[in-house]
Amino acid sequence: MPRFLRAIRFDQSDAHVFPRAAQENDWAIPGSFVFAHGQFGDPADLTGKERQAFVSGFLALGSFGFSTLVSVADARTEDIDACTDLLTGHLLDHYGAPSEQAAREAAEAEIAFGRELADGLELNTLLALKREIGEDGPIRESFHIVTPPGEKPHARIWDVVEEP
Repeated sequence: MPRFLRAIRFDQSDAHVFPRAAQENDWAIPGSFVFAHGQFGDPADLTGKERQAFVSGFLALGSFGFSTLVSVADARTEDIDACTDLLTGHLLDHYGAPSEQAAREAAEAEIAFGRELADGLELNTLLALKREIGEDGPIRESFHIVTPPGEKPHARIWDVVEEP
């Protein structure tokens, strides 16, 4: 079964830091094209919630909101096809794709990139991303696995000693 990325929310913080938060369990992609095509303006000039979305938001397919973290999940072929169709329509409706064929090719490339990120990782692996503007202008992305903290040692409250 192919692997893909799913938006995950541990709390409500995404609703406070992004212009629109992803819905829990939406399929997701990095979605840097949103910023490369200026939907929010020049990435160098972004502030507030739009800046936060640029720096660390995965794009959710469905709500088209942003998620700080994604989780690796198994996806059925039907899920991948539905995501491709959804993104194709979004590219036509919101990004002025010149044709349905061009929009589908772009959607397929974005979906393939999301699948590539998930391939080879264990189920439920958490990923985060960081975007920045490169020295020569293009947007650079880096991805890292989020590991839960190890078990914290328990503080010793008292000692039990035998009396002589």
